[in-house]
Amino acid sequence: GGFEGRTKKEILGLTREKNKLERSLGGIRDMAKVPSAVWVVDTNKEHIAVGEARKLGIPVIAILDTNCDPDEVDYPIPGNDDAIRSAALLTKVIASAVAEGLQARAGVGRGDGKPEAQAAEPLPEWEQELLAGAAATTTQADTAVATEPTTES
Repeated sequence: GGFEGRTKKEILGLTREKNKLERSLGGIRDMAKVPSAVWVVDTNKEHIAVGEARKLGIPVIAILDTNCDPDEVDYPIPGNDDAIRSAALLTKVIASAVAEGLQARAGVGRGDGKPEAQAAEPLPEWEQELLAGAAATTTQADTAVATEPTTES
């Protein structure tokens, strides 16, 4: 960056803008491949992301209310995208479904604790934490079942 010849105010403004862009778009740089799907809460506000996903052929899953165009979305979910509670609830449901799918893909839900053949790319840190937590939960549940006293009559 050339900050030569700029005032302190301009430098501060440019630095803040750069930090804001890195915060909001920094994760894109670390992506190994394009995502399998995109979750969008407000298609009007995130119209650029929806358009880019459509160009790349990425399925778009979105909450749609009466002011949204359903033709832009592959998997529309009717709901109020303006209410925080509604968006949070639907996002939690989608996140739970994704987590369940990741666990099933990794073999955690099968009960044998053995993961399927390793994927070609390593899992991101948040997926590893999710799978480790799920494995610990299933191990604790199995231990609790095994240690319960049995009362036979």
